[in-house]
Amino acid sequence: MRLLGHDFKDRSLLQAALTHSSLTRGRHQNHAQQDYERLEFVGDRVLGLVISEELFRRFPQADAGNLSRRYNAQVRRETLAEICAEIGIDKFVFMASDLAAAGGGENPAILEDVMEAIIAAIYLDGGYDAAREFIKSKWWQRLDKEGASKKDAKSSLQEWAAKAGKPPPVYTVVEETGPDHAPRFKVDVRLKGLDPFEGMGTSKRSAEQQAAEKMLKDLQSE
Repeated sequence: MRLLGHDFKDRSLLQAALTHSSLTRGRHQNHAQQDYERLEFVGDRVLGLVISEELFRRFPQADAGNLSRRYNAQVRRETLAEICAEIGIDKFVFMASDLAAAGGGENPAILEDVMEAIIAAIYLDGGYDAAREFIKSKWWQRLDKEGASKKDAKSSLQEWAAKAGKPPPVYTVVEETGPDHAPRFKVDVRLKGLDPFEGMGTSKRSAEQQAAEKMLKDLQSE
């Protein structure tokens, strides 16, 4: 596939990587077709190894905490979904018509899974070097980006609490709405002695981050 820069010997791997489970389960069930769920399991590990290896090589003076922050910035859902859309793969994902009509092709959770599955498909088809070259072409330019090693809001809030002698922040899901393929989470964060703040997101993690950002902003305004 030209968009990926890899010529698949086994095109069934690519087909599976682009197929959502809405076509292989339930009323749309097709026993002859594989979906991307098993592949994403492998792709997540391959991406993690390649990114970890490169960060270790590229930043020899960085401590473990700095490397972890850089790593998390590269493997989080938002990054994978963004790269998937930049490549244009989002337009080629096969899914049930009702899911597509509901915006499934723009769902960050689906795009994240597809991106991991594609990495696995390249790895299984062409080996580690092929997977690394693909990741290199899409991720390397991001590794030195300003803010790549910046602490996320949850980490910053937890550090603030520790310095202030308070127990760690507590995050609670207060509402979950939407269908399984496009959920929305409302999460609140509570910290002893402070007003709670709420965050919304398409994942618990993104909702927690937003809640933490709001609390940090309030603390900084005092």
